Amino acid sequence: METSEIIELLEEHSVRATANRIELARQLAAAGRPMSLTELEDEMPTVDKSNIFRSLMAFREHHLVHVIEDGSNGVRYELCMSHHDDHDDDQHSHFFCEVCLKTYCLEDIKIPQVELPAGYELHSVNYVLKGVCPSCAAKRH
Repeated sequence: METSEIIELLEEHSVRATANRIELARQLAAAGRPMSLTELEDEMPTVDKSNIFRSLMAFREHHLVHVIEDGSNGVRYELCMSHHDDHDDDQHSHFFCEVCLKTYCLEDIKIPQVELPAGYELHSVNYVLKGVCPSCAAKRH
């Protein structure tokens, strides 16, 4: 993503565009898959770890990242390409590879609509499929 596109996305989500936040959004966009905090810290060694964490929390608060609990006892973050700070039109499924322990986006597989019983209030959906990714499957054969 170009810097101007990143700044526009941050502004659409009411997130102040600082140099570190722009770089964090760039890393998330370039990854092409959800990343853990540790992976982001490794990719951004010149940025203070606490700054990365605080920026992720700001992104989360303003619905600029999807937070994925993929079954690896951790959390991964993915840049949300929705152009709204209050409505996520970028929800999709994820695949967790049990061999390489990476999580992949399955953007063509939308999260199914769920009718909740009266009184329940939905805040998020975590739709993760688990198995073996094509790369790891090819190495087995």
